[in-house]
Amino acid sequence: MSEVARFSRRVLLGTGLAVAMAAGFGGAVLAADPVKLGVSIPAATHGFTGGIVWWANEAKKELEKAHPNLKITVKTASNAPEQANQLQDLVTVTKIDSLVIFPFESAALTQPVVQAKKKNVYVTVVDRGLTDPNAQDAYIAGDNTAFGRIPAEYIAKKYNGKANVVALRGIPTTLDNERWDAFTAVMSKHPDIKILDAKYANWNRDDAFKVTQDFLTRFKDIDVIWAADDDMAIGVLKAIDQAKRTDVKEVFGGAGSKVMVKTILDGSNPLIQADVSYSPKFIYDAIKLTAEARLKGEKLPATHIIPSSLITKENAKEFYFPDSPY
Repeated sequence: MSEVARFSRRVLLGTGLAVAMAAGFGGAVLAADPVKLGVSIPAATHGFTGGIVWWANEAKKELEKAHPNLKITVKTASNAPEQANQLQDLVTVTKIDSLVIFPFESAALTQPVVQAKKKNVYVTVVDRGLTDPNAQDAYIAGDNTAFGRIPAEYIAKKYNGKANVVALRGIPTTLDNERWDAFTAVMSKHPDIKILDAKYANWNRDDAFKVTQDFLTRFKDIDVIWAADDDMAIGVLKAIDQAKRTDVKEVFGGAGSKVMVKTILDGSNPLIQADVSYSPKFIYDAIKLTAEARLKGEKLPATHIIPSSLITKENAKEFYFPDSPY
């Protein structure tokens, strides 16, 4: 059982025990103290953050319905200064006592979060860590090491340790470094897998299209392209199609977008056979865990990493969320 599952089970068991104890005292159920939870996230400027916004609002809708004494306020920001201003409003105007924040930028949001914590706000930071870990009570993120390791292991196994590979990285960040280091650590064990080149494509379809055009011009024999993001993978596929290249056997993206998962389910593109999960749903999980813990007057573990999984045709249905924008 995962740590998330164990924690959720403990919360549910504790809730059930409280109800049972209250029933023993004349049937009056004792309500938990009210919780005002603020959620601060980037605006839906691209597919992944669109998913973040959608899952955050799903959490608000479902959790407020389940817990009448819970009030969730969701704020979206298009840049770091806007997010910092919204955070101040959440603390001083909305008067939140708990916060789940997906920082737009790590450094720019650290001090505003520190100020919130000084006002006795319980803080859960999601995915993009702050420069000062003391500013948070809990940290929840996807597994970036697994995000890089899983596709590398998949490629090495499927192609029997022999392939020509090019890679598209994201934006120069610690998150991207973790993924790349994990990918290359696996590939270093397979000397017949050649990484011909790797370039940043900024998790952007258009940039990925241009980078892939360059790869296809310079390298006449490519077996696998690791795009490291599903938005980038779409740009990669467009470049391959335009160049009419038939040597590329597979494109491996990342994050489990509904477009890629549906493609795997349907078998509609032979270049897309697998993916790795890194769903924006982790914001839903972070909000749910934080809200339920605070309603019980409890704290979350200091760090929780949500596992990434290999997605193939056999299990793709588990990762398909058709109503999500991502």
